[in-house]
Amino acid sequence: MQSSALTFIIPIRHPANAKNWAALKANLAQTVESIAAQSDPSWRGFIVANSDADLPSLPSGFSVVDVDFPPNTLHDKGSAPLEQVYQAFRMDKGRRVLAGLIAARPQGHVMIVDDDDFVSNRLVSYVAQNPGKNGWFMRQGYVWSPGNSLVYRDEDFYHMCGTSHIVRADLYAIPARIEDASADYIARMLGSHVQLAPALAAAGHPLEPLPFPGAVYRIGHPGAHSKSWGLIGKCLLPGLTRGPREFLRRLSRLYRLSPGMRAEFFGARDAV
Repeated sequence: MQSSALTFIIPIRHPANAKNWAALKANLAQTVESIAAQSDPSWRGFIVANSDADLPSLPSGFSVVDVDFPPNTLHDKGSAPLEQVYQAFRMDKGRRVLAGLIAARPQGHVMIVDDDDFVSNRLVSYVAQNPGKNGWFMRQGYVWSPGNSLVYRDEDFYHMCGTSHIVRADLYAIPARIEDASADYIARMLGSHVQLAPALAAAGHPLEPLPFPGAVYRIGHPGAHSKSWGLIGKCLLPGLTRGPREFLRRLSRLYRLSPGMRAEFFGARDAV
């Protein structure tokens, strides 16, 4: 495979775990358009999906990695213990990400992207200018719900959203086969955006904060696995329980979705 500054990996859940595949497919089409709008062409994208999954047409630069993993039986929380549900999700996502990494064999940096989010069109250019860095976590990013003309700038974005880390590929120590990877490696390094940065720091490879908002977290749509509320419920209302100062601080982070933001994050297709 040719070397690229940044390789995007998008893991797609098993079709049986999607309540609305048509919505997932439509969201994915917008996500790949966002990635394809990068100002620097030195990137590749890999969609990891079950071989029978109905995917949208993909822009140039994308490849599909077929897998035959079974559905995640704990995808919907139900009555199972919460940590058991989270671990099942991490293992399912991580295994799909690993399949993408093994197929891609990236030489530069890697970014794992959820199938319904958007990314800044400045990412590849910035990574290409800093090839030796361990990588970055996104302290800042935007939160948006479909149909809303406002976005919320979150200051702890990398704890909220899975589309929030860029890591130099060699730090993943990608094995030759999925069978060679431990469950801990799959879950912590590939399936959890919360555990990734601490794991790398503990290994002596700390990530740096990206110096600009790097992604948009799409919330409040029917296919969202996090069952997230809309923008007001997710970002503003929690501030009320912490007092008026916190509510006003959160209110100050609301921005109108400008043409510049649309161009930077939504690519050729307007998602609003």
